[in-house]
Amino acid sequence: MDGIASILVVDDNPKFLKDALPMYGYNVTVANDGLEALKILKDREDMFDLILLDVMMPNMDGWDTLKAIRKNPKTQYTPVIMITAVSEDQKVVSGLRIGADDYIVKPFILPNLLARIEAVLRRSKWQAEKSQKTEKKLNKDVNIDALTPKEKEVLSLVAQGASNQEIADKLFVRDVTVKTHLNSIFKKLKVTNRTQAVLLAMEINLIN
Repeated sequence: MDGIASILVVDDNPKFLKDALPMYGYNVTVANDGLEALKILKDREDMFDLILLDVMMPNMDGWDTLKAIRKNPKTQYTPVIMITAVSEDQKVVSGLRIGADDYIVKPFILPNLLARIEAVLRRSKWQAEKSQKTEKKLNKDVNIDALTPKEKEVLSLVAQGASNQEIADKLFVRDVTVKTHLNSIFKKLKVTNRTQAVLLAMEINLIN
């Protein structure tokens, strides 16, 4: 992975990871419980590349912290490795369903953790690059600027669930005019129906 990865360690006993990870080229920030971690994530301008999250902590445990991380749009896609002394499959599966990217059971050996960190960071980087390529392809294939202001307004109303007649009433035009706008939108966005048009417009941030 290019550059120095930034890791947030959330653990009420973080000394081992705080001392060890910098030796392997990682920038480490420490939070002693979930509440402190959420505050750090809220106040920090740039994003962490990875969060190492212990399960058993005072004030807010790892599961509740993970839920809060995934609910926050700013951190919902930040990779998280859970660190737990609990090895029951059911709890591990629950953590993965909540949104953990991987887990490691204590006591662990450092090379094992380092391998998992490298794998998650590599996967995260690959996904980010894939997303960027997809966005570039969309922007290349679709001429966003070709949509007129009126067509963008129609598309926005479609996204809100408005029918052709409701759009016509709101814009003070005839139903046939709305259909003409929609056909033009479909052609310019290279889609065949309203749903595809809305989804594509959201992907390229044409509408909210």
